[in-house]
Amino acid sequence: MDLTTSMAIAASGLTAQSDRMRVIAENLANADSTATAPGGTPYRRQVPTISSQFSQHLDATLVKAGNPIPDQSPFRTKYDPGNPAANAQGYVKLPNVNPLVEIMDMREAQRSYQADLTVMDVSKTMLSQTINLLTK
Repeated sequence: MDLTTSMAIAASGLTAQSDRMRVIAENLANADSTATAPGGTPYRRQVPTISSQFSQHLDATLVKAGNPIPDQSPFRTKYDPGNPAANAQGYVKLPNVNPLVEIMDMREAQRSYQADLTVMDVSKTMLSQTINLLTK
């Protein structure tokens, strides 16, 4: 494998992790939102997906962020009869987002992103040193 291929693989990882962090940030932003109508459905947590695909051109496997899929776990409920989104029994449906899980997922995505950045940096340094050796 040459250095440009390793940089392309790392770049695909950077893009995938960036998309993953965007979905997680959206989940966190909507963690406390409620439905707009009484008994309505609130925001449903999105689960980021990442898949691998083989690149004929690079002769390597790259990663790609897929479309997020809705988390089918049940919504949380809270007794709040004064809330405009409350149903007839006074319960409000809240999103199925657990901020602690989202923060842990974000940390994992950040660490993967940092690892891909390190690969890019090392590959760039090695490529630069190779060019310097060839020009001397």
